Amino acid sequence: MKPYVLMVLAAMLVALPPVAARTDDALSAEHQDVYEQILDNGLKILVKRDDRSPIVTSQVWYKVGSSYEHGGVTGVSHALEHMMFKGTEQLAPGEFSRIIAENGGDENAFTGRDYTAYFETLAADRLEIAFKLEADRMRNLALPADEFAKEIEVVKEERRLRIDDDPEALTFEQFNATAYAASPYRHPIIGWQSDLEVMNVEALRDWYRMWYAPNNATLVVVGAVEPDEVFALAKTYFGPLEPGPALQPRPRKEPAQQGEKRLVVAAPANEPYLLMGWKTPTLRDAEVSWEPYALEMLASVLDAGSSSRFSRELVRGERVAVSVGASYNAFARLSGMLRIDATPAKGTSIKALEQAILAQLERLRTEPVNEQELARIRSQLIADKIYERDSVFYQAMLLGRFETVGLGWELVDQTVERLSAITPEQIQAVARRYLTHENRTVALLDPQPLDGEKPSGETAMTTGERHVH
Repeated sequence: MKPYVLMVLAAMLVALPPVAARTDDALSAEHQDVYEQILDNGLKILVKRDDRSPIVTSQVWYKVGSSYEHGGVTGVSHALEHMMFKGTEQLAPGEFSRIIAENGGDENAFTGRDYTAYFETLAADRLEIAFKLEADRMRNLALPADEFAKEIEVVKEERRLRIDDDPEALTFEQFNATAYAASPYRHPIIGWQSDLEVMNVEALRDWYRMWYAPNNATLVVVGAVEPDEVFALAKTYFGPLEPGPALQPRPRKEPAQQGEKRLVVAAPANEPYLLMGWKTPTLRDAEVSWEPYALEMLASVLDAGSSSRFSRELVRGERVAVSVGASYNAFARLSGMLRIDATPAKGTSIKALEQAILAQLERLRTEPVNEQELARIRSQLIADKIYERDSVFYQAMLLGRFETVGLGWELVDQTVERLSAITPEQIQAVARRYLTHENRTVALLDPQPLDGEKPSGETAMTTGERHVH
């Protein structure tokens, strides 16, 4: 985001009427209120009507993020996101935000591994303002050198605060750099400090010219709007923009891991910290289509509320952890990892915590999850889906993300059904296939003294492990 994360066109509209979701019988009726059109210059427009409140969210998603970067320019996508608020050929720095605020709206942006997105939330009758401003900066960004010189220092300070001075974030960064051999997911979204130090405004200008174009973007609008009116506005403001080159990023497939990787990060901290990960496919590259859904359900078995296994068994039961969580993302552009992170309870060593976690994973490998437990998780998934629909912003977020990573927006309303169809045997199968010793990376945070004081945590290091300072 304007602080760190975590995001117009030539000729006429394609001569197709605005139809609801594509007529595939397998698609859920839930998304029949999503309309799609594509401008001649390639901009895809998705519109979903939601009349529950008189507001609208407008989001522009670009198919570029840190996974598109290479060594020497890491962090350029995030730095460019900052500069998108620093003026165009017609607007002075800060004018964009001022105009949105004067019209009672809010705006921001975020950079991820697979995308950069920009959004405005306004009264529904002010949508035209957002379109005019976003179309202007899609192709007419000024990128003044003096503004860049100030903003890159903001980015560097952001990195120091959010990564270098945060021991868990630093461990996560070093973990990714060690776990991935070839995947661009090994690079931090904010960029390596050495690349930020030498970054210049011309690098941002080249990146902007390459990736910021209507044919590399999706415009998502959700709220109290008429689809035909949205398409007409989009044609007016984005239609005159010229498309950019047809770009296809080179695939950088991660090779199979040949054995466990371990590292130790020595950094000032109060407590030790454990991070473990296993290479896993996503929906984009899975050999077996149901496996990513089974991995999502596996992560939910371990960590989906107070009744999940980690909370029940390790925090409240054995009391070996203060916190322990599991995460997995099936909906990414490239293959990733199922990750587990944990902080040991007082008096528990990192080694003991690791063994307790591995015992829980071995249970998944040897014992199918019972139906009662799985039914609880399915109910939670449905409840979460209903809750998502309370927010026009999050509805747009899902459509934009699925479309931008290459899965297609239609998949949004199929996910709960597909997750709910996963069986205990399928969860056990992915646990056996992916949660192996050979496929594992383990990072340990070894807490160093804070301001000369002795750290309060207790940890156990393994001889020969790599220390990162």
